[in-house]
Amino acid sequence: MSPTSRMSKITTELPRRGDLDALFLDAGNTLMSMDFSWISGELAKLGHPVPGERIARNEARIRPSISKQLLEDTSTESRDFFHQYLTLILEPLIAVTGEQAREVIDVLAPRLKPEGTSERLWSAVLPGIPESLEQLRASGLKLVVVSNADGTIERNIQNSGLREFFDAVVDSHVVGSEKPDPGIFLHALEAVQVSPTRTLHAGDIYAADVVGARAAGVHPVLLDPYEDWGELDCPKVLNVPDLTRRLLA
Repeated sequence: MSPTSRMSKITTELPRRGDLDALFLDAGNTLMSMDFSWISGELAKLGHPVPGERIARNEARIRPSISKQLLEDTSTESRDFFHQYLTLILEPLIAVTGEQAREVIDVLAPRLKPEGTSERLWSAVLPGIPESLEQLRASGLKLVVVSNADGTIERNIQNSGLREFFDAVVDSHVVGSEKPDPGIFLHALEAVQVSPTRTLHAGDIYAADVVGARAAGVHPVLLDPYEDWGELDCPKVLNVPDLTRRLLA
């Protein structure tokens, strides 16, 4: 089947719970966030104290910019992308700019991703996630993690105490297909034997999660906790607890 014939219908309405058999969930900024307190502490060691709350808020604010970069065919798992990501988040918050800011990022980046992996960085389970997953699972939905990652997401989900809720965990590094390529979604659909038309995918980046899900025929929903995205052609919710309330209402 061609990508065009698989494309899901463009709508701003959430599908009804009765029309779904599965829920796919991104990992970063969906189930877990970066450890902003740790980032704050590492910045302070470099002489740039910034509260973790300010870093977290700016990270959410720059997601539309990240989405535009992905539309230009950038991999989310490349070294350059991670540096750009940190620069967009932190440069407005620290007391230096330009070359000095880049020097701070150059020192900070390998501390946050030792040996090139993000397992320690993406380790803070978001509020309400275990309770929401328990409710969604009890409703009969199959739950699958579908994440652009570096091969450590299965271990991350296990260490976070969330693995018991999921029927499968799909890591782009492991399966060789990265969102928005529909291949990663097709792999997840095959893993749990569900139809794309009866599957919803939730994530935080339009270019990866909405574009990719639609290309595979899966319904998308975008997480927009601070309403930073403005008007879009897809359904939006604040977070996974909000999605859970709306699906199970």
